[in-house]
Amino acid sequence: MTQVESQLTSPESVGMSVNRLERIEPALQKYVDERGYPGFTTLVSRRGQLVHAGRIGWQDREAEVPLAEDTIYRLYSMTKPIICTALMTLFEEGRFQLVDPVAKWIPAFGATKIAGPGGTLEEQSPLRPMQIRDVMSHTSGLTYDFLEDFPVAEQYRAKQLMHDPTRTLEQLIDELATIPLAFAPGTMWHYSLGTDVTARLIEVISGQQLGDFLQERLFGPLGMTDTAFGVPESARGRISAMYGLPDLLAEDMTFSTLAGAFAAGDVGRRDVESTYPSDAADVFQRGGLGLFGTGSDYMRFANMLLTGRAEDGTRILGRKTLELMHTNHLAPALRPYALAGVPALGYGFGLGSRVAMDIGQSALAGSPGEFGWAGAAKTYYWVDPVEEIVGVLLTQHMVGFDLPEADFRAVVYQSIED
Repeated sequence: MTQVESQLTSPESVGMSVNRLERIEPALQKYVDERGYPGFTTLVSRRGQLVHAGRIGWQDREAEVPLAEDTIYRLYSMTKPIICTALMTLFEEGRFQLVDPVAKWIPAFGATKIAGPGGTLEEQSPLRPMQIRDVMSHTSGLTYDFLEDFPVAEQYRAKQLMHDPTRTLEQLIDELATIPLAFAPGTMWHYSLGTDVTARLIEVISGQQLGDFLQERLFGPLGMTDTAFGVPESARGRISAMYGLPDLLAEDMTFSTLAGAFAAGDVGRRDVESTYPSDAADVFQRGGLGLFGTGSDYMRFANMLLTGRAEDGTRILGRKTLELMHTNHLAPALRPYALAGVPALGYGFGLGSRVAMDIGQSALAGSPGEFGWAGAAKTYYWVDPVEEIVGVLLTQHMVGFDLPEADFRAVVYQSIED
């Protein structure tokens, strides 16, 4: 019996059906057999009790290495909720307010212009500068270079903001502040490098390097022993191989070129070490991506977001702080948010995570107040405070256009019996 398996509780003891949870494996097996996914690690807990821990498929298909309990995944954007949670530990100490201008802590943003119509540059309004809550909720005016909604994305690509893992976080943010904002802060939702600014705020406010701060505030207290910016040489054989479309972090990669690659059948095994290195932990520290971790580690983090506590009862965040993070922060005119042009109907956005507002509009099983996020390689988690359910799904399939996470959610929710 593995360590995770030893922690399993009878699903019936927390109002779930063991027989219905067994539907998880066949629901996901089709993605391994038919869609090119290498495999899946899945975990489900209810009321703080682990009721499911599953693995199907391969860590490395070509070498026929099966997934293991301690397989390590590149988390991509599932780094973001960890970063925002870490910053909120400083909020609880009264070190900043969410309405503080970012420029209070990173002065270079005080001179950042806004790209106006026809390429003109406008001064940021002194009545509404970019605020800390903006970079956490993607309403800051920043963007991503792979999103093509705004012309300033070309400047992101020209400066290789996403493509140079030898650049430190400080250097990245200093360069970012020289590029005009795509829109006035607070006027719309747009996915962005805002969480990387959040990460730099952690460093400036705390006086610590990001990785050290995360280890002290989250990874150590939560027992997340395999989560970090990088993997020790002795453990790199546990990293899952990557499959799917070309690397989203590759130079000049956009959603248009990804769609073209998908249409051309350019789906297969991918080498992402040059853009998401496992051996550069001292330099490649980011907010929007960069962390490595295991399924059990992320479950420890996600369960803390439900209770505010580590498994040993240590308080990490207060209940009202968690409520503040996971309530909708978007004004009615900004909902629903849209990612790559696809509106997320029924959802608002909090501080680092989506937040369910209308279950009917979402077309997903769940509850109002459910929150979570995902990563480019089809990593996914959610927390449902109403049902006290936490789900984690990890795979390594770059920017898949199908939805194994939705099938996973459906099977988990149909397993509730109380």
